[in-house]
Amino acid sequence: MDFNVWLFSALFLLGVSILIGFFATKKPGFGRYATSSLVIISVLIFSVLLFAAGKIDEKVISNILFSALGFAGGLFATRESNGGAGTEHEK
Repeated sequence: MDFNVWLFSALFLLGVSILIGFFATKKPGFGRYATSSLVIISVLIFSVLLFAAGKIDEKVISNILFSALGFAGGLFATRESNGGAGTEHEK
């Protein structure tokens, strides 16, 4: 098998295992933080697969990674400043 096939398979399996881990460890229901975390995970999985396939270049993937990092940092910093208060599903 070609190296690219192994690369795509490894990235896909890593993404699937991250999604399984996310759903296995999250509390029931979809609040603000669970939905935002799922969106970040999905965007990162798809963008890494597109980058590995050569469909997007280095500048675009770096912008996506820094945007996801900033979004996640702001999301969890807001959660800490609220004392962890979320919706009723997250308590």
